[in-house]
Amino acid sequence: MIILDGKKTSNDIKSEIAEEVKKITESGNRPPHLAAVIVGNDGASLTYVGSKVKACEKVGYESTLIKLPDETTEDELLNQVEELNKNDSIDGYIVQLPLPSHIDTQTILMAVDPDKDVDGFHPTNFGKMSLNLPTFISATPSGIIELLKRYKVQTEGKNTVVLGRSDIVGKPISILMGLKTNPGNSTVTLAHSRTSNIKNLTLEADIIISALGIPNFLKEDMLKKGVVVVDVGITRVPDNSEKGYKIVGDVDYENVSKKCSYITPVPGGVGPMTIAMLLKNNLKAFKNKHSSCF
Repeated sequence: MIILDGKKTSNDIKSEIAEEVKKITESGNRPPHLAAVIVGNDGASLTYVGSKVKACEKVGYESTLIKLPDETTEDELLNQVEELNKNDSIDGYIVQLPLPSHIDTQTILMAVDPDKDVDGFHPTNFGKMSLNLPTFISATPSGIIELLKRYKVQTEGKNTVVLGRSDIVGKPISILMGLKTNPGNSTVTLAHSRTSNIKNLTLEADIIISALGIPNFLKEDMLKKGVVVVDVGITRVPDNSEKGYKIVGDVDYENVSKKCSYITPVPGGVGPMTIAMLLKNNLKAFKNKHSSCF
C-alpha cells in the first residue's frame, strides 16, 4: 500500500512555483499577485484564507486579503468584485465560500472575470474544462489529478466511482477522470444521495474518489483488494483532545487502507493540494496576462 502524500507533493509544487517566481522577478517583472475576498467571520474560512496568504508569501507572490463584514450587501460585494476585475495589478482572485445566506453565491461567481477566476468556478471555465480546453480547473479536483499523475497511478481503462456530485468536487472530478487524458481515460460512475446499492458500485471500482463529507462512510467490506482510494472528505468530529475535535475523512482509513494499492490520508492528502493548485492557477493567470514574456 502506497500513501498518496499530499503534504509532500504540495510542498514540491510550491518549490517549483517559487523557482518560477524567482526567474520572473529576476527578469525585471513584478511577482504574481493573488487576492482573496472573505465576507463575515466564519472560523474555518478565516483559517483557510490565512493559509493561502502564508502560501503566497512562501512562493514569493504578492497577496491581498479583503475582509468584509457579515452585513455586507450583495450589491456591495458585486462592487468589490468589479473593482478586482478592473485592477490590472491583480492576476487572479477568489471569493471565499460559503457566503452569508443573504448573498446569492451564483450571482457573485458569475460576476467574476473568467480570466481571473483562479478558483475555476465560473461557468466559462467549467465548460472549457469539460471540453478539455486550456482553462482554470478548480483546485481540489485539479489537486487529485496532480496526485494521481505524480504517483503514476494507472487510470486508463479503469472503473472509477465518484461519491458525491457537488459543483466544486464531485462533478468536475467525474468529468476529468473520463477525459481523453492521462490521468483520465477511465469509465466513470457518479454516485450520490439518490443512488441505490452504492456498495455494489464500489465493490466493482478500481478507483474510488469520495467527496461526501460523511465521516467513515467507506468501509472495508465496500471495496475490493488493490483499489485506489482518494478521500476528499474533511469533517470535524468532537473528541476529548485540547482542540475538542479531530479531522476525519469519508474513509475508515485504518481498515480500508489494508486493502488499497494507493490511498490518501486525512489530513495530509487532498487538503494540502488544494492550496498548491490554487497557486498554480494564479501563476497561469499571470502568464496569460504576460504571454509575450514566456
